[in-house]
Amino acid sequence: MHLAKLVIKNFRKLKHAELSFQAGLNVLVGGNNVGKTAVVDALRALLAGYDEPYPRLSEDDVHRPNGGTPSGDIVFEYVFAGLSLDDEADFLAALVPGVSGGLDAHIKIRYSEADKAGRLRAKRWCGENEDMGLTADMMENLRGVYLPPLRDASQGLKPGRTSQLARLLQLLADDTGIDGINQALRELDSKLKVHLPIVNTHEAINIRHKTMLGPQLAQLLEVGLSASDFKSLKSRLSLLVDSFEIEQNGLGFNNLVYMAVVLSELTKNPDACYRGLIVEEPEAHLHPQLQAVLLQYLQSIQVIEGEKPVQLFVTSHSPNFASIADLNSLVCFVDTGAAVETFLPRSIVFNKGKREKLERYLDVTRAELFFARRVIFVEGAAELMMVSALAKRIGCDLRQHGVSLISVEGLNFDSFLPLFGNTALKIPVAVLTDADPVPPKAESQAGIDAVPVASVSLPASVIGSVDVSEQEEDDDDTEPLYPAPGDVITVSANTAKMKGCEDAYVKVFHGLKTFEYDLALEATNRTAMLKALAELHPKIAKSLAVAVDGEVDDAAKAKALFCGMFERPRNNIQKGSFAQALAQFISDDKVPFTVPAYIQAAINHACQLTALPKP
Repeated sequence: MHLAKLVIKNFRKLKHAELSFQAGLNVLVGGNNVGKTAVVDALRALLAGYDEPYPRLSEDDVHRPNGGTPSGDIVFEYVFAGLSLDDEADFLAALVPGVSGGLDAHIKIRYSEADKAGRLRAKRWCGENEDMGLTADMMENLRGVYLPPLRDASQGLKPGRTSQLARLLQLLADDTGIDGINQALRELDSKLKVHLPIVNTHEAINIRHKTMLGPQLAQLLEVGLSASDFKSLKSRLSLLVDSFEIEQNGLGFNNLVYMAVVLSELTKNPDACYRGLIVEEPEAHLHPQLQAVLLQYLQSIQVIEGEKPVQLFVTSHSPNFASIADLNSLVCFVDTGAAVETFLPRSIVFNKGKREKLERYLDVTRAELFFARRVIFVEGAAELMMVSALAKRIGCDLRQHGVSLISVEGLNFDSFLPLFGNTALKIPVAVLTDADPVPPKAESQAGIDAVPVASVSLPASVIGSVDVSEQEEDDDDTEPLYPAPGDVITVSANTAKMKGCEDAYVKVFHGLKTFEYDLALEATNRTAMLKALAELHPKIAKSLAVAVDGEVDDAAKAKALFCGMFERPRNNIQKGSFAQALAQFISDDKVPFTVPAYIQAAINHACQLTALPKP
């Protein structure tokens, strides 16, 4: 039995959200203030109560539309799937036919009718009829544990009657074991009482006590073990870590220890049909390696004999979690400006091999895309070094605009783009790629006509007919093209395919040839590029300056500079190193430099300096 669906209506940032969960681990990711805690509180509204009180909601929790006034009721709807026959018997009144043909348990909570203090009253019911109230037995069968952010786990591990350690000990103890512990404690207590220090202490206290109160009022005092039976022992049991008290252990490791105790107690508890663990921001106290270890463990939890399954909900701001988590476990939140929406990467149908490639590429840096408000995708290290500097040249700071700059290390845009757009993450995305022009004849054989650089837009039927891998192999044998400004070009099959992915949110931008060539088409840029090159390779820069001066027009000069750096017979200039030097050089505003129009357009789209068209 697991929570398969949660619907949240009119609650804080969420006007209407439908979330689907899988039976094991579910990782809720997104930027700050997009509703992750609202989802956590919606879960706690049903799953709390066993260890802690249910969250109290007030009129301030009602969703406030942009520029509007809060109104209406807060409603949470829960759908549990995968019920066993015993579960169905326990939740008989809640059963509703499911889409898969089985029976699901439906539970609803509505918060309405605020009292004088502004607190909303909660009504809980099940099934399809609001008159069918949720029984106490059903509530007891829903077991949840919530671990808040910035928690002090050592407090939960301290000895006490209701500590997690005491509960776990009680669950794992049978009558024979309890009797054995009681007998051992009695024997130990008897042996301790005959030792001289205990005897002397007992006599000293008794003599003073009787002298103080007299023989009639004095009480019978004994010095011995305070935990003289199992019940007393479990409330005084504590954990030692590497021979240290738990309070002396590190906060991050204490959180892992506490989570291990909680998970053990949940899986061993036979009294509940459903068990859920809700953890907010587990990365708060863990360095990246421990984050990875924890997530890999949570993903690999398997039900073993004698244990019950636990469904896990984890909220995170950590790219480490997002990069390592299986795509199926991710639940993404994005603020589109008009509303907060949710997106499930597992709902995307990838082309063959693209999903696997995406999972390989989602390292910590690229996993930032799940938290981004805006994205610029680039091909490689050169653009990664340069685009921020180019943006500042047109008066735009990418960080201030919340733009994440992400390299796909080549032409792997089609592995990332399915995550964005009208039906996925609705944020502005600019793809900055090379045109890599090819002769029109080669393209016309694939069914694609030459078009001007400013108007490349091909129908999906044409794009789908292109075998990009074959086309790229053909391109290797074609003579490189070096177009001049104003020329009509035919873009490569890969670039054309990316153009076919455009929608209101995703836009593809390219120049005439490649990033460095398009920079070199401007005279002021060539001067800056040669000066930056001189810092790395003075001799090459000097000879190239002569070669460039000897050409007659911008295209020829750009070709001379581009080929002289990156198409040399041997010892090509490293594009990443050159880009780093050039970015540093043009960071001085006094250095003349012109940002190509297509790069300006990409930055404008990502930063929303022009209005985003309506879908």
